[in-house]
Amino acid sequence: MISKTLHFFIALFLFSLNGYSQNPISLKDSLGIMNVMSLQQDAWNNGDIDSFMQGYLKSEELVFSGKSGPIYGWENTRKRYYSSYPNTQIMGKLNFTVKKIRSISLNSAYLIGEYYLKRSTEDSYGHFTLLWKKVDDNWLIVSDHTSAVK
Repeated sequence: MISKTLHFFIALFLFSLNGYSQNPISLKDSLGIMNVMSLQQDAWNNGDIDSFMQGYLKSEELVFSGKSGPIYGWENTRKRYYSSYPNTQIMGKLNFTVKKIRSISLNSAYLIGEYYLKRSTEDSYGHFTLLWKKVDDNWLIVSDHTSAVK
């Protein structure tokens, strides 16, 4: 069963397609990426960082870049999430907005989007650029550059 979140992402993606793109991405690949985004959003909203991390390539090749600079490796990225978001109150409820997905090659793509964290204390929002790699027909994030506005 496809979640309501995935339906939203699919509709948003189809709406954002334009004929002027030099690097369109196939519907199958865009749905694969959007499925990972939906699973990550659901995992986050359930307070499950370990499931959220399944969207990332489990490798030292992974890099997460934020306000403190780059963090290299899957395990170090996981530790960063646990350190920065030690409980569900600080995690809040996450909502992704995808602005653009484009293919770089048959097995790589990038996604530009926004996030919004609704929290009981202070909300947070910002922008992100994700570099994706297709591994064994599964799309995984290999680079995450996230910038908080607030």
